[in-house]
Amino acid sequence: MREIAAIPAIVDHHAGDAAFLWLRRRHEIDGPLLGETDIGRIDQRLDANIEGLVASGKAGWEAALALFADYPEPGEAFLLGILALLSGEKDAVGEAVDACAGLGAFGINALSGAIARVHRETLRPFVTDWLDSAESAIRCLGLCALRHNRVDPGARLDVLIQAADPQIRCQALRLAGVLKRHDLARPIAESLAGETDRECLEAALALCLLDEAPHAHPALDRLVLGRSGQRAAAIELRLLTTPVKAGKTWLQKWLEQPAMREAATAAVGLFGDRSIMPWLIGRMREPDVAHAAGLALRDLFEVDFNDLALFSSDPAELGEAFAEVSAVLPVADKVEAWWDEGRGGKGYGTFRSMRRIRLDALRAAFDHPETRLQDWRQTRHFPAWL
Repeated sequence: MREIAAIPAIVDHHAGDAAFLWLRRRHEIDGPLLGETDIGRIDQRLDANIEGLVASGKAGWEAALALFADYPEPGEAFLLGILALLSGEKDAVGEAVDACAGLGAFGINALSGAIARVHRETLRPFVTDWLDSAESAIRCLGLCALRHNRVDPGARLDVLIQAADPQIRCQALRLAGVLKRHDLARPIAESLAGETDRECLEAALALCLLDEAPHAHPALDRLVLGRSGQRAAAIELRLLTTPVKAGKTWLQKWLEQPAMREAATAAVGLFGDRSIMPWLIGRMREPDVAHAAGLALRDLFEVDFNDLALFSSDPAELGEAFAEVSAVLPVADKVEAWWDEGRGGKGYGTFRSMRRIRLDALRAAFDHPETRLQDWRQTRHFPAWL
């Protein structure tokens, strides 16, 4: 990298901001709070800081290395990866990959985020070597690059789905689903019995994308009962691929079980049935499920609740039962008044959260078996100050 005159304090500021902004984007990209315009503003600020680091040459790279040495976290790993890839220098890319791959899954996820922001021609010199690497983490990067660019590796994908390492199998299963590789339905189905719950979930998603949801449902039901952290995703996928009437019956079973009540409550908005609002407002008065009820509310309406002051963390607004709760929760009385006034949503502009965009993309892919899953993470760029 070239030696370019730079002001160290400004370079360090760019590095810190870039790591923070990407981390914020990562937390919000599939969530219910921000829409594509909001993410686009984050992207524009992120790109500006990355451009500042690239323009500073070697000083920018050294600032990223120093930041990663002090804080080997996802945002700093992303920054190291994106600067190395944009430089196109083999040594820098190798250094970044080796450093981040050593962090395990979150390091790979951070590098995957960097790969997603780089043009495919910039990646071309590296992907073959990544796929041929003896290190599982680095082979995963090759699969991430293929997935982000919707590139089909042909017969090789069958081999990767049956690789010895579960991380590789998970990435290969995700790629097979995104590409709608119907010819791989059998090895994907066999992966439902994989050694990790993550592998089982990826296999189930791939089968659902291949219009084979009934074969995935028993595995999803097992995940719902598990304790691995995949419960919410399994419930969501199960409901998205089940006819509405049958889905309501299935979910009611979990609503009646205390251990499952919170996760099931969070999913009731997926049906789009606003007749449940009185019941849902009742759940907002119960501290143990109020957060889940708020998530369901956001799924029911294409409204920007950030502008409506219906959520609060103030116990004085939430009620005495919430005195020990510090989370931002729906205020049941306010939500009830808003609902009673106009049945909600009337008189407001349409707001589609990134979660809604993701769900719509999944529904479209499930409904059209030959259509590949849309990249819902594409956003519109707006000036950060608007």
